[in-house]
Amino acid sequence: MHDHYRMFSAYNSWANARLYDAVARLDDADYRRDLGAFFGSIHGTLNHLLAADRIWLKRFTGAGDAPTSLDAILHEDFAGLRAARTAEDERIAAFIDSLNEAQIAADVTYSPLSNPGNITHPLGLALTHVFNHQTHHRGQCHAMLTALGGPSVPLDLVYFVRSEGKAFLHI
Repeated sequence: MHDHYRMFSAYNSWANARLYDAVARLDDADYRRDLGAFFGSIHGTLNHLLAADRIWLKRFTGAGDAPTSLDAILHEDFAGLRAARTAEDERIAAFIDSLNEAQIAADVTYSPLSNPGNITHPLGLALTHVFNHQTHHRGQCHAMLTALGGPSVPLDLVYFVRSEGKAFLHI
């Protein structure tokens, strides 16, 4: 399973970079336009993804700053948000690389912000959720980007594996 999580981590960084490249082409008004997504705009959704990743990594590692709200705006400016996203993706990759199979199978206990109370399950399940959550909200950003007339950016896992992720073809 460790190789799968390494693949998901590398894919996550690749997809985020591609999405941010596309979003960078928008003007600020479109970037911040409320298009009815759960977090309103592309700006709100990208901030949410960073906030959620920080929350999860704090749960997993006990280190780092974690917001207390899922809709926290961590960076008002796109450049600052992009730099923070890149740093967080590097942090995720370092955490994944530090794991072994026993750690992935071991239980993790945490309290969700949205429904406080202890939840316990294997770390691997939580990791799968983190990467799936990223994919879900990147899809929302892609839909908003398309609605704004922005570029269509292939973000599928298979495109990553066929191009930059060839090392993961046989895991």
